[in-house]
Amino acid sequence: MAKCARTDAAGFRLWPAFSPAAVGRWLLDAMACGASRHRERQMSRNAAGVKDSRARGPRPGGPGRLMELIQAEPSESDSEEAADSETQRKIEAFEELQRAVARLQLDGVNICGDEKGEAAAEIRRLAKDDPDARETLALLGAIPPLVGMLDSEDSDVQISALYALLNLGIGNELNKAAIVKAGAVHKMLNLIECGSSQSVSEAIVANFLGLSALDSNKSIIGASGAIPFLVSAFRSPNSSSTARQDALRALFNLSLASANLPFLVDAGLAAALLSAIGDMEISERALAVLCNLVATGEGRRAVSRSPDALVILVDVLAWCDAAACQEKAAYVLMVMAHKSPSDRAAMVGAGIVFALLELTLLGTPLAQKRASRLLEILTTEKGKGLSDAGSTSAVPSVSAPLSGAVADEAMSEEKKGVKELVQQSLQTNMKRIVRRANLPQDFEPSERLRALTGTSTSKSLPF
Repeated sequence: MAKCARTDAAGFRLWPAFSPAAVGRWLLDAMACGASRHRERQMSRNAAGVKDSRARGPRPGGPGRLMELIQAEPSESDSEEAADSETQRKIEAFEELQRAVARLQLDGVNICGDEKGEAAAEIRRLAKDDPDARETLALLGAIPPLVGMLDSEDSDVQISALYALLNLGIGNELNKAAIVKAGAVHKMLNLIECGSSQSVSEAIVANFLGLSALDSNKSIIGASGAIPFLVSAFRSPNSSSTARQDALRALFNLSLASANLPFLVDAGLAAALLSAIGDMEISERALAVLCNLVATGEGRRAVSRSPDALVILVDVLAWCDAAACQEKAAYVLMVMAHKSPSDRAAMVGAGIVFALLELTLLGTPLAQKRASRLLEILTTEKGKGLSDAGSTSAVPSVSAPLSGAVADEAMSEEKKGVKELVQQSLQTNMKRIVRRANLPQDFEPSERLRALTGTSTSKSLPF
């Protein structure tokens, strides 16, 4: 700094206002002040740098950069390309479905039977494994022309249309309802009345199986007259194993609707089911349909009128390797015994008591429960009959105690049968234990074990 000094000559001149010592002190102060400010600025820059580095992550080329690149998501351009590719694929698939439906919807003058069959076969292929395609084809209008193709006189066209309709209805309730609404049930029955081939009949059975799975279709199919055809397909020796099973499964679906039970009884289903019991491929489902039939009085009477019905059902109780069949047969017999006294007497005559005793010992928990209930019904009826007979007697009979030898001779046949049954169950349990222990098959119990089992009674059993 400098100050102005006035001179005597009325002019001005510069004059230093500080000494060398003052200049030294000023320099020291400036240096000290500058250094402190530099340190403050450096500290603020360092703090900002830490924040930026935390926000930006590792420095380029740092050790975390490689993992950062590996885990990086696809770029926006890659995702756009993938989306465009997926959109293009969907457009092409939709156009393919459109072309297939358009071929079905062409006028009959412009398209021959072979081309119709090919169009239906294409619909069948597209709808086979793609649920979205089934829905789209139905929305595009594929169902009405396929149903209309059932009026064709060409059996190949009929088969192609039937299997196309079958695939369109798989897992799609709306399509099943739309197929029935389009009149497919009556057209299929017309084909049957006109004498369709075996291949066409099996395709119709498969369609009835699929359509009957929808609850709203059950009563429609039952009232349409399809039940006699299905029963005939089930009973026919010319039907393939697949067709018989499909017909039986369709009949089971229809038996779930109570409105169809009279139609099933009138079609002779009870006798057909009883005659089929013994074929292990269909016995369980046949017994399941019988369980639904006996829910009505007509169904129970139809079962009772069938030849050897109770003998067949009692025989099923001894099928140790088919627990589900035992359970269902016990249910049918239990319902019939509960409702009909004449059936109870016939069951006892068929030897049901011994079979039920064995089932209560060796059956599944459900079979044991039903067998116990059935035994209770039968024993209650027997005790009631004895009490009624005793009340009509004018003079009560009194007998003297019997000696030991006479008592052994007077043992009832039922007690002997129970004793033999207990011994048999013990031996059966021992054989099962041997099998589980992986012992040789020719294992024979010792004489001491035979003596123990021979002298055992039902009171010694743990249950």
